[in-house]
Amino acid sequence: MTAADGIGAEKTGAPGSRRQSEANQKLKYISLAVLVVQNASLILSIRYARTLPGERFFATTAVVVAEMLKVATCLLLILLQKRGNLKEFLVLLYDSIFIQYLDTLKLAVPSLIYTLQNNLQYVAISNLPAATFQVTYQLKILTTAIFSVLMLRKSLSRLQWISLLLLFAGVAIVQVEQEGGRKEASVENDSQNYAKGLVAVIVSCLSSGFAGVYFEKILKGSSASVWMRNIQLGIFGSGLGLLGMWWNDGAAIGRRAFFGTRLGLGVIFNQAFGGLLVAVVVKYADNILKGFATSFSIVVSTVTSVYLFGFRVDLLFALGAGLVIGAVYMYSLPPGSLPSSSSSSSSSSSSSSAGTVSSGVRNPVSGGTDSETDHFLAKSVLVK
Repeated sequence: MTAADGIGAEKTGAPGSRRQSEANQKLKYISLAVLVVQNASLILSIRYARTLPGERFFATTAVVVAEMLKVATCLLLILLQKRGNLKEFLVLLYDSIFIQYLDTLKLAVPSLIYTLQNNLQYVAISNLPAATFQVTYQLKILTTAIFSVLMLRKSLSRLQWISLLLLFAGVAIVQVEQEGGRKEASVENDSQNYAKGLVAVIVSCLSSGFAGVYFEKILKGSSASVWMRNIQLGIFGSGLGLLGMWWNDGAAIGRRAFFGTRLGLGVIFNQAFGGLLVAVVVKYADNILKGFATSFSIVVSTVTSVYLFGFRVDLLFALGAGLVIGAVYMYSLPPGSLPSSSSSSSSSSSSSSAGTVSSGVRNPVSGGTDSETDHFLAKSVLVK
């Protein structure tokens, strides 16, 4: 009787589990598509909008509006979590932001750095080819790894160290290739400054690494939700962004539209909601898929740049970009893919059992589910 029941249960359960598996597989591929589109489209759209002849949209405005939209979205999500109970919602906000003001003030440092980083990314994309920017911007993986080792005492697997070396070599080769064509590019377009863009993207990578690790350190010692933390970040980010906007573009904004152009408005919405969308979708993708998505988006940006901006791909660029793509993919592989030192293997096992936030240095690229969400939301612009 029991055996028969078990067989019947297996027969009825098998189609359901198969359908669930097929649904999960579809979600993974949808996640891959969303990640690739988000990573590539934002960079390409910013590059296109910032290099068109005529009036440009204001980068400082884009940063501020994106922060405000993210804060509004996170507020809505918390309100939904409270099932529309406005009193509980307001009490939570007052307690988290004002009563625990010292906790809120801790977010001022990463918020300042993120605001600087977001503005620098616009400077970099305005002065570098989209493909070159996206390849070079992967240096944020290296800076995040270094700051995680120094500040959080993380250990990296041997595979990750190898991938970081390949990443640095790939970016260096791309820069050597770009240096060769710099004079020709400067003749074609005097309004773009390659050196300025390169400095901007390097400083952006450094700030991204430090702020991401600092934010993770704060999250480890806090019981506040990810959404609340991003509201606190957004409050400081909006205030600092408004100050920078007034200082840099105040007079020009007074003479023109706040958003500059309609295309600029589209970029702002892509920037604000794209990161939140990816933060939600990324839960359905595993580590390898996320690394593959980042790598594939570089290919998409490069191919699109050839047709959209007349970008030239030669052997050196292809070699450097290939090393970066391979390094990003390798970095997202599980630590057991290659033999690792005893310290790194023990740390990886402890981090996997520790839970959400302590999921390891791989978070900014392809770490654990909830911690990945933290980093996507925190970095408010661009490529994850």
